[in-house]
Amino acid sequence: MKKISAFIIAVTILAVFVLQPSGGSEVKAASLSQIEKDIKAANQQIKEAERKAANAAKDAKNAEAQKLTISSKKETLQSEISALNKEIDKVAIALTKKQGEKKAKQEELVQTGVELEEAIIRVEEREALLETRMRMMYSNGFVSYMDVLFSATSFTDFLDRFDALQTILSSDRDILTAHKKDQALVEEKKADIEEQYAELEALYHELELQQADLVKKEADKEVLVASYNENLTQLSETLEMLEVISEEQEKLLVQLAAKVSKLNAEKNRIKNPYTGGKLGMPIQGKIRVTSSFGTRTHPITGKKHTHTGIDFGAPQGTAIYAAESGVVIVSQLWSGYGNCIIIDHGNGLWTLYGHIRNGGLLVDVGDQIKKGQKIAEVGSTGNSTGPHLHFEVRKNEVPVNPSGYLK
Repeated sequence: MKKISAFIIAVTILAVFVLQPSGGSEVKAASLSQIEKDIKAANQQIKEAERKAANAAKDAKNAEAQKLTISSKKETLQSEISALNKEIDKVAIALTKKQGEKKAKQEELVQTGVELEEAIIRVEEREALLETRMRMMYSNGFVSYMDVLFSATSFTDFLDRFDALQTILSSDRDILTAHKKDQALVEEKKADIEEQYAELEALYHELELQQADLVKKEADKEVLVASYNENLTQLSETLEMLEVISEEQEKLLVQLAAKVSKLNAEKNRIKNPYTGGKLGMPIQGKIRVTSSFGTRTHPITGKKHTHTGIDFGAPQGTAIYAAESGVVIVSQLWSGYGNCIIIDHGNGLWTLYGHIRNGGLLVDVGDQIKKGQKIAEVGSTGNSTGPHLHFEVRKNEVPVNPSGYLK
């Protein structure tokens, strides 16, 4: 920005130096030789100013390119952030679901533990009962069972007692076997639930890590977006400053051209000055007006401004002709006009031809031009969105509607 400020100061000093007021009587009194020297000096100043203007235009193009690149990156990042937020939401939902499954498995595991404890107690009680009976059999011997049988009052009672003893012993064995089987099944179920719970915990932990990683990525991208916003703000400020410089350059162009015009007017005051009449069309063939004189929205900046001429759409390299006879006072690259030619027709009338292609300037400053003479070729240099001719008519340095001169 310091470089830009220094350039503005330099342009202002140059304008003050070049445009030192000189009365018409002094110019008229100067010799032809002195006029030639003054014209040469003014042209040198124009070239120096053009060099500085070209650097400013290059800076503006670079800034605009950077702005477009950063804007594109910002849009991409915002899309990625949106996608990351969706992923974070999905993981959060999955975490909630897994948390619920973990809780259910934990409750199931607790219930299974209770069932296992009950099964173990049943087995222990049944084993204790059988052990008690075994001890009784060992202590009392087989006689106690025989006493039960032989104390029967009848044969039928004997059979009933025998069946009862058999049933009791068989039932104890069956119940013990069933309880042990229940215990084994409960233990197996508990092991399965513990395994499932461990898997759920591992998956839950993995989802937590995934969520943390996504949140970090989203935060990193937000930092980048903030950085891009800061860069875009700085670039916008730079472009606004360069736009101011561009306007100053255009004013300086007019002022320097006026200096050369006055000198040429004195030199050529008797050589066919413009006295009125219709100007010739600067482009021949099928003419297509793409933008008229007056207020419009700038196709590049998007801001409303006064369009100081008429734009004729034409293919690259189309011939451009002088609208009237006169003297070339500008023929070079200049600011937003790109390659530009200005012809002084005398009596305060100029015509300007802008956006000429590189290599398309066919006349030099000081050349005497005839009406209808080919002076340039259509291009798209400067602030241009495509090949066209920007044509201006200026009366006493002020842009006027060219239509009134072409009809």
